[in-house]
Amino acid sequence: MATNVPSGTLVSPNQSGSDPIEAGLFRRVTLRFIPFLMVCYFVCYLSRVNLGFAALQMNGDLRLSPTVYGLGVGFFFLTYCVCEIPSNLMLHKFGASRWITRIMLSWGVCAVAMAFITGVKSFYVMRLLLGAAEAGFYPGVLFFLTCWYPAARRARIMAVFIAAIPISGIIGSPLSGALLSLHGLGLHGWQWLFLIEGLPAVLLAPAVLFLIQDSPSDAKWLSAPEREWLTSKMSAEQRQVESKRVYSMLQCLTSPLVLLMAAMYFSNVCLLNGVTFFMPTIVKGFGMTNSQTGLVMAIPSALALIALLWWGRRSDKHQERYGHAAFANLLGGVALLLSMVIHNPVARVSLLSLTFACTLAFTAPFWAIPGSFLTGRAAAGGIATVSAIGVLGGFIAPWIIGAIRDRTGDFRVGFVGVACLAMIVSIVFYLIGRRREREPIG
Repeated sequence: MATNVPSGTLVSPNQSGSDPIEAGLFRRVTLRFIPFLMVCYFVCYLSRVNLGFAALQMNGDLRLSPTVYGLGVGFFFLTYCVCEIPSNLMLHKFGASRWITRIMLSWGVCAVAMAFITGVKSFYVMRLLLGAAEAGFYPGVLFFLTCWYPAARRARIMAVFIAAIPISGIIGSPLSGALLSLHGLGLHGWQWLFLIEGLPAVLLAPAVLFLIQDSPSDAKWLSAPEREWLTSKMSAEQRQVESKRVYSMLQCLTSPLVLLMAAMYFSNVCLLNGVTFFMPTIVKGFGMTNSQTGLVMAIPSALALIALLWWGRRSDKHQERYGHAAFANLLGGVALLLSMVIHNPVARVSLLSLTFACTLAFTAPFWAIPGSFLTGRAAAGGIATVSAIGVLGGFIAPWIIGAIRDRTGDFRVGFVGVACLAMIVSIVFYLIGRRREREPIG
């Protein structure tokens, strides 16, 4: 790329054939949006999965059985699924800034209210409300990014955004473990955990209105030539996708490719949530304290952060999506399966860490796919459809794993089933996707 180019001047394509961009344009867009969105998603994801740590005290205090706990974990994803598509369509209608603000306010209130559950019924009700409140944030941001970044750049930028998940583990796991030791004002440690980790969403919500713009044409912090170029670039790419086929909302919701992606994401969510919600219990079962468990749980998150960023950049470099997504999910299933037949604590934690890393590495190339064949309202609906059906895995997997452990005293049978599902679906996804990806992505 040329150097010493005046601000607002567009640069011609270089010898490698990359898209023409003004020097530093995408760097400024990224610095404007991604750190803030990562913080929001960090808070979001932490308030979703901190239940795994709260359970180390909460289940005993409230006398929640593994079956009740697994079902409560899953209820979040039930209402999340039901509200996902309507939420993303509302985001498309009202704009990302206003709708994401609404989501953060409502989920923050519900996350804080988790501190005041008193038994099975209130546990179920609050998990249902939390799922409904948070629905649409993740797919909404993914759709928002497709409005700002060309297809050829999406895997790496989505990897950076999704990196908030492993970062929440690196920071949040030790924090959650430490918060369990807080006691005072009539509250137990698990209640302080929900209060302290839920409040930031409420505080961050107003900032969304000022920092997020719905489209490049609204970005007053870019120069006029930059706004015009980026708007033109995204419009041209949209026309290129629509020249192949324009999906109606109904066609999008019933598209075989969308449903295949939903099945793939379902298997991935089963892997991710099976490990996320039960790994703290498994690790503590090795004889560790709550604080030690939190520190050990930071290891898989650190590994996942490296894998996610590297795999996203590799997918963009090779302009290949289906194979990257399929291989990561397949390897995650294999690692989980092996972890269930190996009894050495270090080896088991290592394999579970590899599973977690693979499930997240999968997301970067996977979420770069919808924008290659969907645009506009159909893209918002399609991404939400994949996410909505997929997150049902977050309802089914923890429930079944918890119920099986209740009856047998062992996690392994449930985890083996999840691992086999991930491996089978990954192979099918790769075989079908390989034919489609012969066409250039961007």
